[in-house]
Amino acid sequence: MPKAKRATIYLDSTLHRALRVKAAETEKSVSDLVNAAVRQSLTEDAADLAIFDGRAREPVLSFEEVLKDLKRRGKL
Repeated sequence: MPKAKRATIYLDSTLHRALRVKAAETEKSVSDLVNAAVRQSLTEDAADLAIFDGRAREPVLSFEEVLKDLKRRGKL
């Protein structure tokens, strides 16, 4: 495991309490839970960016074009 770095974060007191309870119930440290949550969030961000890259060449439609298309197809 890479060397851990120290950081100070400020949590809402309700979230902090819930995190401490979860840590106790799961027998994991608060740091482990926070690391897992941040890792998951960054993984989701990476997936979103990959999707954006994949759709970069799709045509861009204006809101007006979308409305006209919906009206044309009888959806509005």
